[in-house]
Amino acid sequence: MSTTAGFGRATLPKVTPLDPAALDALAAELAALVGADAVHRDSSTLLSASTDWAHMSPVLAPLLPGGVADVVVRPPDAAGIAAAVGAAHRHRIPVTVRGQGTGNYGQGIPLFGGLVLDTSAATRILSVSDGWLHAEAGASFVLMEKAAAATGQELAILPSTVGSTVAGFIAGGSGGTGSIANGAIWDGYLRSLLVVPCTDDATPVEVPFPANTAMAHAFGVSGVIAEATVALRPARRWTGLYASFPTLDGAVAAGEELFDLDPTPRLLSLDEAGIIATYRPADPALPVDRVSVRGIITDDSVDAASAVVARHGGRVDAVRPKGPAHIASLSYNHTTYRVRKVRPELTHLQCMGPGLTRRRAEVAALAPESLIHLEGFLTANGRDWVSMLFLRYDGADDLYDRMARLADVEVYVDDPHTWELHHGRLDAVRAAAARFDPDGLLNPGKLPPT
Repeated sequence: MSTTAGFGRATLPKVTPLDPAALDALAAELAALVGADAVHRDSSTLLSASTDWAHMSPVLAPLLPGGVADVVVRPPDAAGIAAAVGAAHRHRIPVTVRGQGTGNYGQGIPLFGGLVLDTSAATRILSVSDGWLHAEAGASFVLMEKAAAATGQELAILPSTVGSTVAGFIAGGSGGTGSIANGAIWDGYLRSLLVVPCTDDATPVEVPFPANTAMAHAFGVSGVIAEATVALRPARRWTGLYASFPTLDGAVAAGEELFDLDPTPRLLSLDEAGIIATYRPADPALPVDRVSVRGIITDDSVDAASAVVARHGGRVDAVRPKGPAHIASLSYNHTTYRVRKVRPELTHLQCMGPGLTRRRAEVAALAPESLIHLEGFLTANGRDWVSMLFLRYDGADDLYDRMARLADVEVYVDDPHTWELHHGRLDAVRAAAARFDPDGLLNPGKLPPT
Protein backbone atom coordinates (compact mmCIF):
# COMPACT_ATOMS: atom_id res chain seq x y z
CA MET A 1 0.00 0.00 0.00
CA SER A 2 1.31 3.45 -0.89
CA THR A 3 0.15 6.54 0.94
CA THR A 4 -0.19 10.24 0.22
CA ALA A 5 -0.89 12.59 3.12
CA GLY A 6 -2.79 9.98 5.05
CA PHE A 7 -4.66 8.43 2.12
CA GLY A 8 -4.18 4.70 1.54
CA ARG A 9 -3.86 3.77 -2.13
CA ALA A 10 -5.38 0.48 -3.28
CA THR A 11 -2.86 -2.13 -4.39
CA LEU A 12 -3.29 -5.73 -5.46
CA PRO A 13 -2.07 -8.27 -2.89
CA LYS A 14 0.28 -11.13 -3.65
CA VAL A 15 -1.96 -14.18 -3.86
CA THR A 16 -1.09 -17.84 -3.47
CA PRO A 17 -3.45 -20.02 -5.53
CA LEU A 18 -5.85 -22.02 -3.43
CA ASP A 19 -5.64 -25.81 -3.21
CA PRO A 20 -7.72 -27.25 -6.09
CA ALA A 21 -8.65 -30.26 -3.99
CA ALA A 22 -10.01 -28.02 -1.23
CA LEU A 23 -12.06 -26.06 -3.78
CA ASP A 24 -13.47 -29.27 -5.26
CA ALA A 25 -14.38 -30.49 -1.79
CA LEU A 26 -16.04 -27.19 -0.94
CA ALA A 27 -18.07 -27.19 -4.15
CA ALA A 28 -19.23 -30.75 -3.47
CA GLU A 29 -20.24 -29.93 0.09
CA LEU A 30 -22.09 -26.79 -0.99
CA ALA A 31 -24.01 -28.78 -3.59
CA ALA A 32 -25.07 -31.22 -0.89
CA LEU A 33 -26.06 -28.41 1.48
CA VAL A 34 -27.94 -25.98 -0.79
CA GLY A 35 -28.40 -27.85 -4.07
CA ALA A 36 -26.18 -28.32 -7.11
CA ASP A 37 -28.07 -25.67 -9.10
CA ALA A 38 -26.95 -23.04 -6.53
CA VAL A 39 -23.24 -23.77 -7.05
CA HIS A 40 -21.37 -22.36 -10.04
CA ARG A 41 -17.86 -22.77 -11.41
CA ASP A 42 -18.18 -21.70 -15.04
CA SER A 43 -15.88 -18.88 -16.05
CA SER A 44 -18.57 -16.36 -17.02
CA THR A 45 -20.38 -16.68 -13.68
CA LEU A 46 -17.10 -16.53 -11.74
CA LEU A 47 -16.10 -13.32 -13.49
CA SER A 48 -19.48 -11.57 -13.28
CA ALA A 49 -19.80 -12.45 -9.58
CA SER A 50 -16.34 -10.98 -8.94
CA THR A 51 -17.06 -7.49 -10.26
CA ASP A 52 -18.87 -4.43 -9.01
CA TRP A 53 -18.92 -0.78 -10.11
CA ALA A 54 -15.30 -0.11 -9.20
CA HIS A 55 -14.68 0.55 -12.89
CA MET A 56 -16.17 4.02 -12.28
CA SER A 57 -12.86 4.84 -10.57
CA PRO A 58 -9.98 5.54 -12.97
CA VAL A 59 -7.65 4.65 -10.09
CA LEU A 60 -9.16 1.19 -9.57
CA ALA A 61 -10.03 0.40 -13.20
CA PRO A 62 -6.44 -0.51 -14.23
CA LEU A 63 -6.31 -2.98 -11.31
CA LEU A 64 -9.46 -4.83 -12.33
CA PRO A 65 -10.67 -7.51 -12.20
CA GLY A 66 -8.50 -7.54 -9.08
CA GLY A 67 -9.46 -11.06 -8.10
CA VAL A 68 -11.77 -13.74 -9.42
CA ALA A 69 -13.84 -16.25 -7.48
CA ASP A 70 -13.08 -19.95 -7.70
CA VAL A 71 -16.61 -20.94 -6.65
CA VAL A 72 -19.90 -19.02 -6.54
CA VAL A 73 -22.85 -20.08 -4.41
CA ARG A 74 -26.34 -18.55 -4.34
CA PRO A 75 -28.13 -19.93 -1.29
CA PRO A 76 -31.95 -19.72 -1.37
CA ASP A 77 -32.39 -18.44 2.17
CA ALA A 78 -30.70 -17.28 5.36
CA ALA A 79 -30.14 -20.84 6.53
CA GLY A 80 -28.34 -21.60 3.30
CA ILE A 81 -26.16 -18.51 3.76
CA ALA A 82 -25.07 -19.80 7.17
CA ALA A 83 -24.46 -23.29 5.81
CA ALA A 84 -22.24 -21.91 3.03
CA VAL A 85 -20.15 -19.86 5.45
CA GLY A 86 -19.61 -22.89 7.68
CA ALA A 87 -18.55 -25.03 4.73
CA ALA A 88 -16.06 -22.42 3.55
CA HIS A 89 -14.53 -22.23 7.00
CA ARG A 90 -14.19 -26.01 7.28
CA HIS A 91 -12.20 -25.99 4.02
CA ARG A 92 -10.32 -22.78 4.92
CA ILE A 93 -11.50 -20.95 1.81
CA PRO A 94 -11.84 -17.13 1.76
CA VAL A 95 -15.41 -15.81 1.53
CA THR A 96 -16.54 -12.60 -0.18
CA VAL A 97 -20.23 -11.81 0.25
CA ARG A 98 -22.15 -9.81 -2.37
CA GLY A 99 -25.68 -8.65 -3.08
CA GLN A 100 -26.33 -7.11 -6.50
CA GLY A 101 -22.76 -5.86 -6.95
CA THR A 102 -23.74 -2.18 -7.09
CA GLY A 103 -20.91 -0.98 -4.82
CA ASN A 104 -18.43 1.54 -6.18
CA TYR A 105 -15.27 0.89 -4.18
CA GLY A 106 -14.34 -2.65 -5.19
CA GLN A 107 -15.72 -3.92 -1.88
CA GLY A 108 -17.28 -6.93 -3.66
CA ILE A 109 -14.11 -8.03 -5.46
CA PRO A 110 -12.61 -11.27 -4.06
CA LEU A 111 -8.97 -10.17 -4.02
CA PHE A 112 -7.83 -13.61 -2.84
CA GLY A 113 -10.27 -15.66 -4.91
CA GLY A 114 -12.13 -18.39 -3.05
CA LEU A 115 -15.88 -18.39 -2.53
CA VAL A 116 -18.21 -15.60 -3.58
CA LEU A 117 -21.40 -15.94 -1.56
CA ASP A 118 -24.14 -14.27 -3.60
CA THR A 119 -27.09 -13.51 -1.31
CA SER A 120 -29.42 -12.21 -4.03
CA ALA A 121 -31.61 -15.36 -4.02
CA ALA A 122 -32.50 -14.97 -0.31
CA THR A 123 -35.21 -12.37 -0.91
CA ARG A 124 -38.00 -12.96 1.60
CA ILE A 125 -39.63 -10.16 3.58
CA LEU A 126 -40.04 -11.93 6.92
CA SER A 127 -42.21 -9.39 8.76
CA VAL A 128 -43.34 -5.78 8.82
CA SER A 129 -44.20 -4.26 12.19
CA ASP A 130 -44.75 -0.77 13.56
CA GLY A 131 -41.52 1.03 12.70
CA TRP A 132 -39.49 -1.96 11.50
CA LEU A 133 -39.10 -4.31 8.55
CA HIS A 134 -37.37 -7.69 8.86
CA ALA A 135 -35.96 -9.28 5.68
CA GLU A 136 -33.43 -11.76 4.40
CA ALA A 137 -30.10 -10.47 3.16
CA GLY A 138 -31.01 -10.46 -0.54
CA ALA A 139 -34.30 -8.59 -0.28
CA SER A 140 -34.31 -5.58 -2.62
CA PHE A 141 -35.35 -2.09 -1.64
CA VAL A 142 -38.06 -2.19 -4.29
CA LEU A 143 -39.66 -5.17 -2.54
CA MET A 144 -39.13 -3.72 0.93
CA GLU A 145 -40.61 -0.33 0.08
CA LYS A 146 -43.64 -2.08 -1.43
CA ALA A 147 -44.07 -4.22 1.68
CA ALA A 148 -43.76 -1.18 3.93
CA ALA A 149 -46.27 0.79 1.84
CA ALA A 150 -48.86 -1.96 2.32
CA THR A 151 -48.81 -1.08 6.03
CA GLY A 152 -48.80 2.71 5.58
CA GLN A 153 -45.04 3.00 6.13
CA GLU A 154 -41.86 3.63 4.15
CA LEU A 155 -38.18 2.90 4.59
CA ALA A 156 -36.28 5.44 6.68
CA ILE A 157 -33.27 5.20 4.33
CA LEU A 158 -32.87 3.60 0.93
CA PRO A 159 -30.05 3.84 -1.62
CA SER A 160 -30.29 5.57 -4.98
CA THR A 161 -29.96 2.12 -6.58
CA VAL A 162 -33.27 0.73 -5.33
CA GLY A 163 -32.55 -2.69 -6.81
CA SER A 164 -29.74 -3.12 -4.28
CA THR A 165 -30.08 -5.72 -1.54
CA VAL A 166 -30.55 -4.77 2.08
CA ALA A 167 -27.44 -6.56 3.37
CA GLY A 168 -25.36 -5.27 0.46
CA PHE A 169 -26.38 -1.70 1.26
CA ILE A 170 -25.69 -2.15 4.98
CA ALA A 171 -22.28 -3.72 4.36
CA GLY A 172 -21.22 -1.45 1.52
CA GLY A 173 -23.19 1.79 1.69
CA SER A 174 -23.81 4.60 4.14
CA GLY A 175 -26.79 6.79 3.23
CA GLY A 176 -29.29 7.77 0.57
CA THR A 177 -32.87 8.89 0.21
CA GLY A 178 -34.06 9.63 3.74
CA SER A 179 -30.63 10.52 5.12
CA ILE A 180 -31.41 14.23 5.34
CA ALA A 181 -33.95 13.30 8.03
CA ASN A 182 -32.48 10.09 9.44
CA GLY A 183 -28.71 10.27 8.98
CA ALA A 184 -26.49 7.34 8.03
CA ILE A 185 -27.22 3.64 8.36
CA TRP A 186 -25.35 3.49 11.68
CA ASP A 187 -27.54 6.23 13.22
CA GLY A 188 -30.34 4.02 14.55
CA TYR A 189 -31.40 2.48 11.23
CA LEU A 190 -30.37 -1.05 12.22
CA ARG A 191 -32.58 -2.52 14.92
CA SER A 192 -31.07 -5.99 14.61
CA LEU A 193 -28.86 -8.06 12.32
CA LEU A 194 -28.63 -11.83 12.12
CA VAL A 195 -24.88 -12.29 11.68
CA VAL A 196 -23.15 -15.51 10.67
CA PRO A 197 -19.68 -16.05 12.13
CA CYS A 198 -17.05 -17.59 9.88
CA THR A 199 -16.52 -20.69 12.00
CA ASP A 200 -17.08 -24.41 11.47
CA ASP A 201 -20.57 -24.43 12.97
CA ALA A 202 -21.46 -20.92 11.70
CA THR A 203 -24.36 -20.56 14.12
CA PRO A 204 -26.06 -17.19 13.41
CA VAL A 205 -26.01 -14.58 16.18
CA GLU A 206 -28.59 -11.85 16.73
CA VAL A 207 -26.69 -8.55 17.02
CA PRO A 208 -28.78 -5.58 18.23
CA PHE A 209 -28.14 -1.87 17.87
CA PRO A 210 -25.66 -0.31 18.57
CA ALA A 211 -23.31 -3.31 18.47
CA ASN A 212 -24.44 -4.02 14.90
CA THR A 213 -23.00 -0.72 13.65
CA ALA A 214 -19.71 -2.67 13.48
CA MET A 215 -21.25 -4.41 10.44
CA ALA A 216 -22.32 -1.13 8.77
CA HIS A 217 -20.06 -0.12 5.86
CA ALA A 218 -17.63 -2.87 6.87
CA PHE A 219 -17.58 -4.76 3.54
CA GLY A 220 -18.51 -8.02 5.26
CA VAL A 221 -15.24 -8.38 7.17
CA SER A 222 -16.97 -8.37 10.57
CA GLY A 223 -19.51 -11.12 9.93
CA VAL A 224 -21.94 -12.20 7.22
CA ILE A 225 -25.36 -10.56 7.38
CA ALA A 226 -28.08 -13.19 6.82
CA GLU A 227 -31.10 -11.12 7.92
CA ALA A 228 -31.69 -7.47 8.79
CA THR A 229 -34.34 -5.48 10.64
CA VAL A 230 -34.32 -1.86 9.49
CA ALA A 231 -36.24 1.27 10.40
CA LEU A 232 -39.50 2.43 8.83
CA ARG A 233 -41.28 5.76 9.06
CA PRO A 234 -44.95 6.65 8.52
CA ALA A 235 -45.55 7.01 4.79
CA ARG A 236 -46.07 10.50 3.39
CA ARG A 237 -47.35 11.87 0.11
CA TRP A 238 -44.18 13.02 -1.60
CA THR A 239 -43.83 15.17 -4.68
CA GLY A 240 -40.87 16.39 -6.72
CA LEU A 241 -39.85 20.06 -6.61
CA TYR A 242 -37.44 21.28 -9.30
CA ALA A 243 -35.96 24.74 -8.78
CA SER A 244 -33.07 26.65 -10.32
CA PHE A 245 -30.91 29.66 -9.47
CA PRO A 246 -28.57 32.01 -11.31
CA THR A 247 -25.83 31.65 -8.68
CA LEU A 248 -24.40 28.94 -6.44
CA ASP A 249 -24.67 31.18 -3.37
CA GLY A 250 -28.42 31.65 -3.84
CA ALA A 251 -28.96 27.95 -4.42
CA VAL A 252 -26.95 26.98 -1.34
CA ALA A 253 -28.77 29.49 0.88
CA ALA A 254 -32.14 28.25 -0.35
CA GLY A 255 -31.14 24.64 0.13
CA GLU A 256 -30.00 25.25 3.67
CA GLU A 257 -33.32 26.88 4.48
CA LEU A 258 -35.13 23.96 2.85
CA PHE A 259 -33.27 21.64 5.25
CA ASP A 260 -35.67 22.92 7.91
CA LEU A 261 -38.94 22.37 6.07
CA ASP A 262 -41.53 20.62 8.19
CA PRO A 263 -41.78 17.74 7.39
CA THR A 264 -38.11 17.35 6.49
CA PRO A 265 -37.57 16.58 2.78
CA ARG A 266 -36.87 12.98 1.91
CA LEU A 267 -34.07 14.10 -0.40
CA LEU A 268 -32.50 17.44 -1.32
CA SER A 269 -29.88 17.65 -4.07
CA LEU A 270 -27.99 20.53 -5.67
CA ASP A 271 -26.02 20.55 -8.95
CA GLU A 272 -23.90 23.17 -10.60
CA ALA A 273 -24.85 23.90 -14.22
CA GLY A 274 -22.00 21.86 -15.68
CA ILE A 275 -23.42 18.72 -14.08
CA ILE A 276 -26.91 19.43 -15.40
CA ALA A 277 -25.40 19.65 -18.90
CA THR A 278 -24.41 15.96 -18.65
CA TYR A 279 -27.87 14.65 -17.80
CA ARG A 280 -29.68 12.79 -20.53
CA PRO A 281 -32.30 13.25 -21.81
CA ALA A 282 -32.61 17.04 -21.57
CA ASP A 283 -35.42 18.14 -19.29
CA PRO A 284 -37.07 21.58 -19.12
CA ALA A 285 -37.14 21.24 -15.33
CA LEU A 286 -33.32 21.13 -15.41
CA PRO A 287 -32.12 24.25 -17.27
CA VAL A 288 -28.52 23.71 -18.31
CA ASP A 289 -27.37 27.28 -17.59
CA ARG A 290 -28.53 27.46 -13.97
CA VAL A 291 -27.78 25.83 -10.61
CA SER A 292 -30.37 23.13 -9.88
CA VAL A 293 -31.95 22.37 -6.51
CA ARG A 294 -34.29 19.37 -6.36
CA GLY A 295 -36.31 18.22 -3.42
CA ILE A 296 -38.53 15.28 -2.57
CA ILE A 297 -40.98 17.15 -0.34
CA THR A 298 -44.52 16.62 0.91
CA ASP A 299 -47.47 17.90 -1.08
CA ASP A 300 -48.36 20.37 1.64
CA SER A 301 -44.80 21.79 1.73
CA VAL A 302 -44.80 23.00 -1.88
CA ASP A 303 -46.00 26.54 -1.09
CA ALA A 304 -43.50 27.01 1.72
CA ALA A 305 -40.66 25.60 -0.39
CA SER A 306 -41.60 27.81 -3.34
CA ALA A 307 -41.46 30.87 -1.09
CA VAL A 308 -37.95 29.89 0.06
CA VAL A 309 -36.83 29.51 -3.55
CA ALA A 310 -38.19 32.93 -4.51
CA ARG A 311 -36.70 34.59 -1.44
CA HIS A 312 -33.22 33.52 -2.55
CA GLY A 313 -33.57 34.63 -6.15
CA GLY A 314 -34.57 31.32 -7.68
CA ARG A 315 -37.55 30.01 -9.56
CA VAL A 316 -39.59 26.82 -9.42
CA ASP A 317 -39.30 25.10 -12.81
CA ALA A 318 -41.62 22.15 -12.09
CA VAL A 319 -43.62 20.38 -9.42
CA ARG A 320 -44.14 16.74 -10.34
CA PRO A 321 -46.16 14.32 -8.22
CA LYS A 322 -44.33 11.47 -9.97
CA GLY A 323 -40.99 13.23 -9.71
CA PRO A 324 -39.48 11.58 -6.59
CA ALA A 325 -38.17 8.51 -8.45
CA HIS A 326 -36.52 10.72 -11.07
CA ILE A 327 -35.02 13.00 -8.43
CA ALA A 328 -33.63 10.00 -6.56
CA SER A 329 -32.02 8.79 -9.79
CA LEU A 330 -30.07 12.08 -9.89
CA SER A 331 -28.58 11.62 -6.43
CA TYR A 332 -25.46 10.21 -4.78
CA ASN A 333 -23.35 7.96 -7.05
CA HIS A 334 -26.00 7.91 -9.74
CA THR A 335 -24.69 11.40 -10.43
CA THR A 336 -21.17 10.02 -10.82
CA TYR A 337 -22.37 7.46 -13.33
CA ARG A 338 -24.23 10.08 -15.36
CA VAL A 339 -21.42 12.63 -15.34
CA ARG A 340 -18.68 10.19 -16.32
CA LYS A 341 -20.78 8.66 -19.08
CA VAL A 342 -20.74 12.01 -20.88
CA ARG A 343 -17.44 13.37 -19.52
CA PRO A 344 -15.13 10.40 -18.91
CA GLU A 345 -12.14 12.72 -18.40
CA LEU A 346 -13.60 13.62 -14.99
CA THR A 347 -13.45 11.63 -11.78
CA HIS A 348 -15.17 12.03 -8.43
CA LEU A 349 -14.31 12.67 -4.81
CA GLN A 350 -16.64 12.25 -1.86
CA CYS A 351 -16.29 15.33 0.33
CA MET A 352 -17.62 17.33 3.24
CA GLY A 353 -16.68 20.67 4.71
CA PRO A 354 -17.63 24.34 4.60
CA GLY A 355 -15.14 25.07 1.83
CA LEU A 356 -17.40 23.35 -0.69
CA THR A 357 -19.90 26.19 -0.55
CA ARG A 358 -18.13 29.01 1.30
CA ARG A 359 -14.77 28.91 -0.52
CA ARG A 360 -15.81 27.78 -3.97
CA ALA A 361 -13.30 30.00 -5.81
CA GLU A 362 -10.43 28.52 -3.80
CA VAL A 363 -11.68 25.00 -4.53
CA ALA A 364 -11.72 25.92 -8.22
CA ALA A 365 -8.14 27.14 -7.99
CA LEU A 366 -7.05 23.78 -6.57
CA ALA A 367 -9.28 21.79 -8.93
CA PRO A 368 -9.81 23.66 -12.21
CA GLU A 369 -12.88 22.65 -14.21
CA SER A 370 -14.36 21.12 -11.06
CA LEU A 371 -18.09 20.66 -10.58
CA ILE A 372 -20.02 20.23 -7.34
CA HIS A 373 -22.98 18.00 -6.56
CA LEU A 374 -24.43 18.38 -3.05
CA GLU A 375 -26.78 16.27 -0.93
CA GLY A 376 -28.48 17.31 2.28
CA PHE A 377 -27.51 14.93 5.09
CA LEU A 378 -28.15 14.71 8.84
CA THR A 379 -24.73 14.59 10.48
CA ALA A 380 -23.62 14.52 14.11
CA ASN A 381 -23.56 18.33 13.98
CA GLY A 382 -26.95 18.78 12.37
CA ARG A 383 -28.01 18.97 8.73
CA ASP A 384 -25.23 19.79 6.30
CA TRP A 385 -24.08 19.14 2.75
CA VAL A 386 -22.15 16.11 1.59
CA SER A 387 -20.66 16.29 -1.88
CA MET A 388 -19.45 14.66 -5.02
CA LEU A 389 -16.69 16.91 -6.35
CA PHE A 390 -15.92 16.18 -9.99
CA LEU A 391 -12.50 17.14 -11.33
CA ARG A 392 -10.25 16.31 -14.25
CA TYR A 393 -8.29 13.08 -13.84
CA ASP A 394 -4.61 13.52 -14.66
CA GLY A 395 -3.33 10.39 -12.98
CA ALA A 396 -3.46 8.95 -9.49
CA ASP A 397 -0.49 10.92 -8.14
CA ASP A 398 -2.03 14.22 -9.20
CA LEU A 399 -5.44 13.21 -7.82
CA TYR A 400 -4.09 12.23 -4.40
CA ASP A 401 -2.05 15.42 -4.22
CA ARG A 402 -5.22 17.45 -4.84
CA MET A 403 -7.13 15.36 -2.28
CA ALA A 404 -4.58 16.31 0.36
CA ARG A 405 -4.47 20.00 -0.59
CA LEU A 406 -8.26 20.38 -0.56
CA ALA A 407 -8.10 20.18 3.24
CA ASP A 408 -6.34 23.57 3.16
CA VAL A 409 -9.62 25.12 1.93
CA GLU A 410 -11.83 23.16 4.36
CA VAL A 411 -12.84 20.40 1.97
CA TYR A 412 -12.32 16.98 3.52
CA VAL A 413 -12.17 13.98 1.22
CA ASP A 414 -13.48 10.48 1.93
CA ASP A 415 -11.48 8.59 -0.68
CA PRO A 416 -13.79 6.70 -3.10
CA HIS A 417 -10.87 5.19 -5.03
CA THR A 418 -9.79 2.45 -2.65
CA TRP A 419 -11.19 -0.88 -1.51
CA GLU A 420 -9.53 -0.54 1.90
CA LEU A 421 -11.83 0.45 4.76
CA HIS A 422 -10.79 3.81 6.16
CA HIS A 423 -13.59 5.33 8.26
CA GLY A 424 -13.51 6.37 11.90
CA ARG A 425 -15.21 3.27 13.30
CA LEU A 426 -12.53 0.72 12.42
CA ASP A 427 -11.73 -0.15 16.04
CA ALA A 428 -15.28 -1.50 16.44
CA VAL A 429 -15.04 -3.28 13.08
CA ARG A 430 -11.78 -4.93 14.09
CA ALA A 431 -13.24 -6.06 17.42
CA ALA A 432 -16.25 -7.58 15.66
CA ALA A 433 -14.01 -9.20 13.06
CA ALA A 434 -11.99 -10.83 15.83
CA ARG A 435 -15.24 -12.31 17.16
CA PHE A 436 -16.99 -13.25 13.91
CA ASP A 437 -13.98 -14.00 11.69
CA PRO A 438 -11.21 -15.32 13.93
CA ASP A 439 -9.25 -16.83 11.01
CA GLY A 440 -9.47 -13.79 8.71
CA LEU A 441 -11.34 -15.50 5.88
CA LEU A 442 -14.01 -12.85 5.32
CA ASN A 443 -13.21 -10.54 2.37
CA PRO A 444 -9.46 -10.46 3.06
CA GLY A 445 -7.56 -7.43 1.84
CA LYS A 446 -10.29 -4.93 2.71
CA LEU A 447 -9.57 -4.31 6.43
CA PRO A 448 -6.12 -2.70 6.77
CA PRO A 449 -3.82 -3.81 9.57
CA THR A 450 -3.58 -1.73 12.70
